Amino acid sequence: MSIIPNRARERLAAGQLSLGMGLRQARTVDIGRVIAVSGFDWAFIDMEHNTMGIDTAAQIAVACHDAGVTPIVRVPGYEHYLSTRLLDAGAMGIVFPHVDSAPQARELVGHCKYPPMGHRSVGGPMAQLGFRPYPRAESTALVNQETLMVMMLESPQAIDAADAIAAVPGVDVLLMGTNDLTMELGIPGKYGDPKVVQAYERMIAACRAHGKYPGMGGIYDHPTMEKYIRMGARFILSGSDLAFLMAGAQARTDFLRAISV
Repeated sequence: MSIIPNRARERLAAGQLSLGMGLRQARTVDIGRVIAVSGFDWAFIDMEHNTMGIDTAAQIAVACHDAGVTPIVRVPGYEHYLSTRLLDAGAMGIVFPHVDSAPQARELVGHCKYPPMGHRSVGGPMAQLGFRPYPRAESTALVNQETLMVMMLESPQAIDAADAIAAVPGVDVLLMGTNDLTMELGIPGKYGDPKVVQAYERMIAACRAHGKYPGMGGIYDHPTMEKYIRMGARFILSGSDLAFLMAGAQARTDFLRAISV
């Protein structure tokens, strides 16, 4: 039985950085190949902070498969049908925002995993298996194994519960939502503040204690990114299509405006 490789998981299992690119503006399937040629391992298809619908997200997910990039979707809420419809359509991971407790994480995993790990309903042939028919017991077990479950920690309550969340079976990654965390802490944008450093230390320690992977989101200046990566962050939301577009465009206009004519 062959499954489309989960390159995000493979990088993590090898102890390497697993690099993702956020999608906020892209709406066409060619973005999969753009992500691949740019050297990223996974697409962060962000349905929380844009207006993208499920159909567009599903098409981009399948296009990412064909480009050799792992499609991971951040859903905007916790209703089971949001995550399961995207998994049925080809997503190989789900990111849940604002997870504050182990019971919440356990419930979310249950939505996304087939029995006996959870209670996900079984549909037809799976995009993750190339739509080939396989014995149901084998196909569901393999997809359970490969589907990446990412819980975002974005509040002081979540940091306090990091060890308990990391201990939940089926959770793979704890992803620090650093922007929202600094807002909740009353220190917006102060990514190097001792409170943030302590939060990363606690999250990374929790992941190490339970064999999970620590992630970093919301930080894009190079020195601070390097700081938390050297501390142990491995699942890295590296930037978004909008940010890269604006940075490249600004660099070009700066260059052109500097030419004496």
